[in-house]
Amino acid sequence: MNNNTVVVVDAMGGDNAPGEIVKGAVDAVNKNDKVEVILTGIEDQVRAELEKYTYPKERISIKHASEVITTEETPVFAIKKKKDSSIVVGQKLLKTGEADAFVSAGSTGALLVGGTLVAGRIRGIERTPIGTLIPTKTGVALLVDSGANVDCRPSHLVQFAQMGSIYMEHVVGVKNPRVSIVNIGVEEEKGNALVKETFPLLKECSSIHFTGSIEAREIPHGGADVIVCDGFTGNVILKLYEGTGAVLLSMIKQSMMSSLRSKIGALLIKPALKGTLKKFDASQYGGAPMLGLNGLVVKTHGSATAKEVCTSILQCITFKEQGINDKIKALLGRDVAKKKAEKAETAEGSAKEEKREEADN
Repeated sequence: MNNNTVVVVDAMGGDNAPGEIVKGAVDAVNKNDKVEVILTGIEDQVRAELEKYTYPKERISIKHASEVITTEETPVFAIKKKKDSSIVVGQKLLKTGEADAFVSAGSTGALLVGGTLVAGRIRGIERTPIGTLIPTKTGVALLVDSGANVDCRPSHLVQFAQMGSIYMEHVVGVKNPRVSIVNIGVEEEKGNALVKETFPLLKECSSIHFTGSIEAREIPHGGADVIVCDGFTGNVILKLYEGTGAVLLSMIKQSMMSSLRSKIGALLIKPALKGTLKKFDASQYGGAPMLGLNGLVVKTHGSATAKEVCTSILQCITFKEQGINDKIKALLGRDVAKKKAEKAETAEGSAKEEKREEADN
């Protein structure tokens, strides 16, 4: 029996497609014999790239898709109109069970719409969030939601926290991950309406290790392992994180080259500095999973290189082996059963109260 993880890769998505995407797929199968890749895209273009490399031919195949969805297109319209696009064809393979995961550097909106309409959400999941691993002083943290749902309800954030906890514990390996909600202060009474309504729900949620609110300045220090917020807030945090990192790196390089003395100093500290800066290299963390779908969908940066594509493919192995979706389904099953029991108890109490009132009258 073949227990390999089958990953569909959108060969036409992203700024560097199909070259870097195909190279990343080749690197993945050459590094790990537990993965098989199906490349979706315009076959002659994909095959031309594959011919440049040496790899186990039986573990990479091509599924022709004649259309490409661009970032300029309206996601819903594009998914419904371009049925033979590399994104739709790939997600259909996920839906039918022919693949375990789908990786793309293409349009985030199209991936979200396609994930919901084609692959479908796990029963009971209200919204599908994007979980992005961001570097911190102590390791990494999962920012969820980092851009999929700009408007959320409290119940959505609770599910984000639950799914994020499962991912961090079983994929990243953080035991009993600390969960915090993004806020403008640590006091329980602070925050906007969404945070104030969500806080007590997270506090009462027995399936997570909730540690309260976290201010944005504490995120880089590693104040939490799972950082919960709506997609609007999360995307602002993510973009500020990326922009600040890029500016600091540029300023450090500029300072090091500013004089002969600084250049000599740069040579001395280069090994240590290289190791530190590597922690802030997004490519080593792979892509961002869209949690709560029937099957794993991973979004990589639009500018993803072969290294990030390769890492994104390989992270799918752990997701499958750890049975993340099964764990999410099991957790939701317990929640649904609990809510049904509470509803039945409330209904029973109301019925008894009505009978007492009738008896009194």
